[in-house]
Amino acid sequence: MTTGRRGRARSEQARHAILEATATLLAASGYEQLSVDRIATTAGVGKQTVYRWWPSKSAVIAECLFDGYVLADLIEPAKTGDARADVRSWLLALVDFLDDPKNAALFRALAAAASENREVSDRLYERFSGPLHTSLVECLRAGIRAGRVRDDAPVYAVADVLIGAVLHRALAHIAIPLGTADGVVDALFSGIATAGREA
Repeated sequence: MTTGRRGRARSEQARHAILEATATLLAASGYEQLSVDRIATTAGVGKQTVYRWWPSKSAVIAECLFDGYVLADLIEPAKTGDARADVRSWLLALVDFLDDPKNAALFRALAAAASENREVSDRLYERFSGPLHTSLVECLRAGIRAGRVRDDAPVYAVADVLIGAVLHRALAHIAIPLGTADGVVDALFSGIATAGREA
């Protein structure tokens, strides 16, 4: 990955320490409180070591995303053909993940970083929202093949709504109770289920 700076070859040990420190600090205190000074101190390296390899804290975050130091495991829906059940299970798993304050804080920090830096935004899409959107669309298409979802269902728009519903509440510090999660699923699938049966 291009860092935007030239200099001595990077020590892998120092690189890992810097990326681990960035991921830890980002989740613990958010994007605004993150600084190159704090990254360097936590990693046990000099500030100039960080700047030699990355031009900004946002660039370090982008590499954290690229290398899987944050959002390493994507929560994906199953694709059994029972789209309603698969989406509901996925949504509840994601809600459970975001119920952990550290995970919710990480999402908010990444959103803040992405709003200021296009590279972070691109990496966040590549690592999280892009693959997740694709996986949700595939889940809904499995429902179409199983005859549980209408052939003309707007699967891309439904995937957008599902991701947006979760991230909206995470960014607004609003918990998603079980009833709300079920309500989102019911509202969406009432419009895309095949006639005479539930999706």
